[in-house]
Amino acid sequence: MQAQAESRHSSEGGGRAVRLRSFGGPEALEVHQVPAPEAGPGQVRVRVTAAGLNPMDWVMTADADTAARFGLTLPVGFGTDYAGVIDQVGEGVTGFAPGDRVFGGALSRAVADLVVVDARGDTAADEVHHTPEGVDDRTAATLTIAGRTAAAALAALGSGSGAHSNPGLGLGLGPDDTVLIGGAGGGVGVFAVQLARIAGARVIGTGSAASADHLHSLGAEPVTYGDGLTDRVRALAPEGITAALDLHGVDTVHAARELGVPDARICTIAAQIEGVPAANGANAAPGALEEIAALIAAGRLRVPVAATFPIDEIRRATELQAARHVRGKVVIDL
Repeated sequence: MQAQAESRHSSEGGGRAVRLRSFGGPEALEVHQVPAPEAGPGQVRVRVTAAGLNPMDWVMTADADTAARFGLTLPVGFGTDYAGVIDQVGEGVTGFAPGDRVFGGALSRAVADLVVVDARGDTAADEVHHTPEGVDDRTAATLTIAGRTAAAALAALGSGSGAHSNPGLGLGLGPDDTVLIGGAGGGVGVFAVQLARIAGARVIGTGSAASADHLHSLGAEPVTYGDGLTDRVRALAPEGITAALDLHGVDTVHAARELGVPDARICTIAAQIEGVPAANGANAAPGALEEIAALIAAGRLRVPVAATFPIDEIRRATELQAARHVRGKVVIDL
């Protein structure tokens, strides 16, 4: 059976894609016209409508050594999170058809008009999922990296006395937990805070003084980061905290240890600390993304989109995202 495509989405003429011909920062990003990729056996082709940006996008392509760790060589694409509509289905694919709305991950190639992904893939590097009704494409395009990472980090906390596992997520938190989340207002933090609250935990989130309202809106009790963090957390929770996530560096880990949290109930995503579990999106439980998308469709979780840009403004969008001060997600419209 040959790949099937809707006639209005012919592969003729190709499409736009962000490419790097040399490793580097935002200045290395260029928009090119490229030939249309074709869906092979077991694959689907997606006409992308939105692509979400993440720190890993520009970290992976900053230099040759880092790129090599992810299997990337020049010329290379950019971005991993995407959402759109299937326009071509390869031989042997079941469960997907042209016209289906989908989202997922396409490692360092998502900011493009067309991407080809494995219909059976189950990692952020190469995967596709049906987009539920009630979830718009911009929101769907923010889920894969940050949603997977937040779910994996929360699951890595282990089980407290009141913990329970959410279907598809396996979160090690429950109503008896008070969790400190460092970097709570960032791209992963917006998911981690809300998922922890859905699990019934009390959340204290670190951020700047200016981010207090944003953290409140997510369900966290804000506390400013920096010197004196331990004392400020102790004042907010004199009965103590039971778990901690450090989504930014190491300061939250040190504060949690000072507050008596055992290493087994601390997790990092941006640093390696002896004795402390680390997590990334590859560790997320099977079904985590579908569960997160269902929570959004049900109105129980929301993703703040801080800014949207057309593909021609990819450099400006990446500069904003890389500054690490944006409250929510940055999305490229295609």
